[in-house]
Amino acid sequence: MATKMEQTYISVWNECLKIFRDNLGDSNNFRMWFAPIKPVKLEGHTLTIQVPSPFFYEWLEEHYVSLLRSTIRRTLGPEGRLEYSMVMDSTNPYGLRVPSSFKNETRNPSIVMPVPSRDQLPDPFIIPGIKKIKINSQLNENLSFENFVEGDCNRLARSAGYAIAENPGKTAFNPLFLHSPTGLGKTHLMNAIGLQTKMNHPDLTVLYVSAELFTQQFVTACNAKNTNDFTHFYQLIDVLLIDDIHKLAGKEKTQDAFFQIFNQLHQSGKQLVISSDKPPVELQGIEQRLLSRFKWGLAADLAVPEVETRIAILKKKLESNGVEMPQDIIEYIAYSISTNIREMEGVLNSLLAQSILNKKTITMELARKMIDQIVHNSVKEISIDYIQKVICDHFDLPVDKINSNTRRREVVTARQLAMYFAKKHTKASLASIGAQCGKRDHATVLHAYKTVNNLLETDKNFKLMVEELEKKIKS
Repeated sequence: MATKMEQTYISVWNECLKIFRDNLGDSNNFRMWFAPIKPVKLEGHTLTIQVPSPFFYEWLEEHYVSLLRSTIRRTLGPEGRLEYSMVMDSTNPYGLRVPSSFKNETRNPSIVMPVPSRDQLPDPFIIPGIKKIKINSQLNENLSFENFVEGDCNRLARSAGYAIAENPGKTAFNPLFLHSPTGLGKTHLMNAIGLQTKMNHPDLTVLYVSAELFTQQFVTACNAKNTNDFTHFYQLIDVLLIDDIHKLAGKEKTQDAFFQIFNQLHQSGKQLVISSDKPPVELQGIEQRLLSRFKWGLAADLAVPEVETRIAILKKKLESNGVEMPQDIIEYIAYSISTNIREMEGVLNSLLAQSILNKKTITMELARKMIDQIVHNSVKEISIDYIQKVICDHFDLPVDKINSNTRRREVVTARQLAMYFAKKHTKASLASIGAQCGKRDHATVLHAYKTVNNLLETDKNFKLMVEELEKKIKS
């Protein structure tokens, strides 16, 4: 049975809650900021309440101090005072150690509030909700703008990202929604934005987190009944970079938590950068209210890089490793793998490892072997770029020659063969093949295909050449 003293401080706080509800209504604000508070004791005209976290206290003081002051004085009289306390366990909902030593710090004469005695923590999830602490931003130092190769495929996304790093939260690109299939540089660009932001604005709190980790942290917080601390922590971030947002599909409670965080950050002028494997309009299993917010800023795609950009990426990586490689092998890798930069870099890394660790000379044969081992299903993808490269090597022509308007017989034959093999070995439409073969129309591609087929039936030497090219393309 509750003692008379317990009934007194509990009844006083219940009276306060009635006043808060009258002022705020039965709203989310009331449920979020007042319902979790517990009365602790009443001594004279001073009521002590327990709050879940230091951030919680700071939020109350910043947003509801007038309401709190007037309510306490209305309930306890003109001399009414309010003090805060907080109980911290030695572990937190994320299973990580929390500093056990605290000091009292008084923000004003009537407030007593314990705060952490140190101001730097190695992990952002150690004490959710501590304001202005230094955290590990979880950024990969190697994925900078300096190492990000710009091309037509990513120019818009890169430019927007750089502008954000200059003025986070103050551009029209909030949120910046990056989308592309896997392996085309979204994660690299997000890290580059984070690193550049920290360089330009060292006072801002930047955090990169995958949607999977975000979900794991939320589930842990739910199990520990500490979702408020989870939400409060994320609301303190100045620049939040969340990768692979499509992995929140179907997770309603996690989406609801992210929705609250998104709203608070956006309304506070904080920056959000989000990535996905699809544009917002194609995302499935994501709530409509979130999808509408993803469209508030800029949705920028990272397209499949053109062959020149792929070659530049390989050269940049070789340069950063202080390694040289024959140009023909660099071009072979770039032409062989066109739709996944991660796989292309994986082939290069394997070649470098073979060269350095096993002291093997990097040859074309070794490059072909690595490509067969690493590329998905051990089947080398055949792209239009690669087909053009094989044919131009055979005729000893530069690739740009077959895409020109010249009518030289040799060039016309090479161009028609490129169109023929592109139609045979790729899923590209006739219009797409024509566009990549000197901006020809689909009728020209169809004519080239028929011409090659006719020559295969009437010219034995031509047929032998085509069979030889076929082997090279499929090798």
